[in-house]
Amino acid sequence: MLRTHPLTLALTLSLLLVAAPAHAAPEPPAGDAVLQMLQDKGLLPSAAAVEANPIVQQVRDAASELVMSSMNFLGVRYRRGGNDAEHGFDCSGFTRYVFEHSVGLVLPRRADQQARDASLAAVKKDELRPGDLVFFNTMRRAFSHVGIYVGEGKFIHAPRTGAQVRIEDMRTAYWSKRFNGARRADIPAPLVGPQP
Repeated sequence: MLRTHPLTLALTLSLLLVAAPAHAAPEPPAGDAVLQMLQDKGLLPSAAAVEANPIVQQVRDAASELVMSSMNFLGVRYRRGGNDAEHGFDCSGFTRYVFEHSVGLVLPRRADQQARDASLAAVKKDELRPGDLVFFNTMRRAFSHVGIYVGEGKFIHAPRTGAQVRIEDMRTAYWSKRFNGARRADIPAPLVGPQP
């Protein structure tokens, strides 16, 4: 049985607020980090542009869906070689499962293979968006660990034997020293309108 820690519940609720649709307004709603990032980068002149451009909103919703899907596995135990919630996850089994079951993208099995996958674009640390894969050197080799960026400097991952899927801050000394890079998938936007 999965237990939800009060801090986990609070973080999940705050992510729900981030994932909520934006309303036409001169500035993005407080806490909407995705919209704020798009505006800061000059990609959106105002929150009203999101409402006017359904493609931007769909991509945003797809990334939010991926992050929210990953939250369903908080508390699942770590298992080396694990790739499902029933038996447990290792780091790359977790990211592979979430991407495949939330957005239909099948990633390679190992963390180093995911980092080198030609279909994923490299992302600078200061340009991270929710749903990006973040990689770390935790075993004295590049790309030996992977998680999913959830926003506000935090990522969700299956850490190690004896632990469970959890959210951690990438800005702590341990993770900051070991950060190897990030990759972004071209997440397909959900189809609009009736399916053929």
